[in-house]
Amino acid sequence: MTTVPAGADAPADPPLGDAASHFSTEAHGEPAGPGRYVNVDAITAVEFLPGLGFRPVLGQRAMTNFVSFEPGAEAPRHVHEEEQIVIVIDGEFTFDLDGDVRVMRKGDVAVVPAWVPHGAWTTDSHCLEIDVFCPPRQSLLKLAAAQAEQAERAQETGSEA
Repeated sequence: MTTVPAGADAPADPPLGDAASHFSTEAHGEPAGPGRYVNVDAITAVEFLPGLGFRPVLGQRAMTNFVSFEPGAEAPRHVHEEEQIVIVIDGEFTFDLDGDVRVMRKGDVAVVPAWVPHGAWTTDSHCLEIDVFCPPRQSLLKLAAAQAEQAERAQETGSEA
């Protein structure tokens, strides 16, 4: 323990929030690629199961998936290696986080570590929620690749007509 002689000023504690470093414009590496904008409403939702629509937005090391649950839809209990953060933005659903079952509503968040069993369902209501995956969820990467290939084929067909 360091003592300060009488009459001397004590060293200042470092600030709790360092806005200057948080909002720094000094790059400590090369940009990984160009930024881009995405309109989620322009993404065609894909249903793995009836009433459960997925609209993934991919980054290089993370993924945000915009998910819609129709009334009576279910995402069965499952596990995966990616960490997932679930954010409810409208409506409600019941979420099972490894046996801890709760109704989640707008503003509620669940953090799902890798390999933790979880699932969700709606009864007579709808739910819009966002899933953030790190790293990107592999099954959704495959889905996004298939969607991109399909869109490219449709564009080529349209341009040849």
